[in-house]
Amino acid sequence: MIRFLIKGVLRDRSRSLFPMLIVTAGVFLTVATYCYVKGAEINMVRSSANLRHGHVKVMTAAYAAEADQVPNDAALTGVTALTTELKALAPEMDWVARIEFGGLLDVPDAKGETKVQAPAAGIAVDLRTPGSPERALLGLDRIIVRGRQPQAADEILLGDVLARRLGLEPGGRVTLIGSTMHGAMSMTNFVVAGTIRFGMRAMDQTGLIADLTDIRKALDMEDAAGEVLGLFRSGIFNPARTEALTLAFNARPADPNDAFRPVMQPLQRQPGLDYMFQVLGSVGLIIILVFLLAMSLVQWNAGLIGTLRRYGEFGLRLALGESKGRAYRSLLAEAVVIGILGSIIGTALGLALSYYLQVHGLDVSGMMKNLSFLMDPVLRSKITPFAYIIGFIPGLLASVIGTAIAGRAVYRRQTASLFKELES
Repeated sequence: MIRFLIKGVLRDRSRSLFPMLIVTAGVFLTVATYCYVKGAEINMVRSSANLRHGHVKVMTAAYAAEADQVPNDAALTGVTALTTELKALAPEMDWVARIEFGGLLDVPDAKGETKVQAPAAGIAVDLRTPGSPERALLGLDRIIVRGRQPQAADEILLGDVLARRLGLEPGGRVTLIGSTMHGAMSMTNFVVAGTIRFGMRAMDQTGLIADLTDIRKALDMEDAAGEVLGLFRSGIFNPARTEALTLAFNARPADPNDAFRPVMQPLQRQPGLDYMFQVLGSVGLIIILVFLLAMSLVQWNAGLIGTLRRYGEFGLRLALGESKGRAYRSLLAEAVVIGILGSIIGTALGLALSYYLQVHGLDVSGMMKNLSFLMDPVLRSKITPFAYIIGFIPGLLASVIGTAIAGRAVYRRQTASLFKELES
């Protein structure tokens, strides 16, 4: 019977082609959208990790408790020894020390008096050590607007909006007024090497990037850092590995009452990011439900059209003695065959497009000039094992549900009037 139905579906295009095209299109969109969402998820995770969070982050317990306030008085000390230990624990990662800091920027006039001031929030990263991955992680070469990268001591990069507001050009001088790690007042002169566009309004108006060595000197944080970030050298986030690393690192012997003991947090459990991961995890389910609903409605409509077109065929089959239940089940079996064939073709097409975007990507930098920092301008998809089967869920269910609803018309046929209908 199944073989007979398959031959009927394949040979009679008039009753199978349209439903199969609908299933193929729906499955193609489902697979391509799912892979794109997974690719966007990876881009978001990569951007968040590179900018602030790392794939894992090491801080002191006191710093972690008030991380939003950037309490550098609770910063890590002995960072060189700590980094050596972390490299031995996870040699597949790059470990980078960073300091987030705030202060007041003071621009002097020709006489050395204050001309204008503005609050600033900065990030200190290793810009001058040969082989440092920081420039690539932050995409500094891509987002520079004016000037050049810092090459000498006491050179910084300013947000372009902030620099224009202060009337600063590359080569201009500015004084950072802040407080040291020990609470003393600090004033340090810097030269603006260049300006950058962060792509976020708040950061463009207040942000600056300085070399780690200069800020350590300015804030009296020798061999100290607010955070040490660990990032997989491959760039691919591995949640299971970060959980294992965190468990191993935090299990080291340490006084639980010591507020300055180093603690590790994986990316997925850092404040604010746990919610983001929950939302991203729900996107795949939402895609399936939306396409399942839409395709069921379309298949229902297609089934009604097909049933009307095959009105005479079913009347003849019922008149010859075939039961309504058997005719209805044969319709459902045809729907399963069409759903499987359409899902196979749609999945193949969706994976082909996703593979192209995964390998080559789609550069949309021309449409998102103001988002060049936090978002990768090249859109990519990501093919996961689930992408091979996700299309079969709406493809099969929508086809069967739509046909099941439309096929109820078989039970409305009155056997007593079949011959009269056929004669007419």
